[in-house]
Amino acid sequence: MSPLPTGHIATHPLPSGIANALGLAGYQLLADVGGVGTGRLGAQVFLLIAPDPDAGVAEAGTQISLHQRKLGNERELPTWLALAAQLGYLRLSGYRLALDREGLRTNVDVVNPGTGAVAAHIPAKHPGRLFGSGSTASGLLASLQSLPPAAPPPDLHNPELTHQVILALALQNVETGGAEAAELADRAIELMRATPTLDPREALAAARGKPA
Repeated sequence: MSPLPTGHIATHPLPSGIANALGLAGYQLLADVGGVGTGRLGAQVFLLIAPDPDAGVAEAGTQISLHQRKLGNERELPTWLALAAQLGYLRLSGYRLALDREGLRTNVDVVNPGTGAVAAHIPAKHPGRLFGSGSTASGLLASLQSLPPAAPPPDLHNPELTHQVILALALQNVETGGAEAAELADRAIELMRATPTLDPREALAAARGKPA
């Protein structure tokens, strides 16, 4: 499986038919890494996920998942960016995102290709506070961050892939915005070129001026 290029969601937005039907035409893309993004329109927030590239399957188009019609608190928004970044990182690290369309929205299973086991499930709709439990954005983020690495690890000889890995790691910090994350990723790549022994986490920490 080849990685999706940087900016894939931006160039392959949610199909207009789905966007119009859900009242999401003109949504804002807040995060975009590894074919996973966070979309926002007014109080609505959601994940955008492009299918894993497969030469044998027709392009299914970007899909919407975990759609929440009313964000309860603006302070929760960075968690959504971190969640998209974590999903993008897991995909870049070897996990597979299996998409199952449910009407206009999509359920997503995070699959460990080494075992075939479903490591996490993301529902098509956000269940809300009352019924959310582990399916809320914050609950899902915590569970995804606890997953062990999948094989194979990111190919650090691929500059495009390495940049996306570092961008995903930077966005996992809820205090880091998209523009700052992109600057940090660019700086970290330069540091890795100067010091090839650095891994992505070490390079990001050095770009931030902090120890790994």
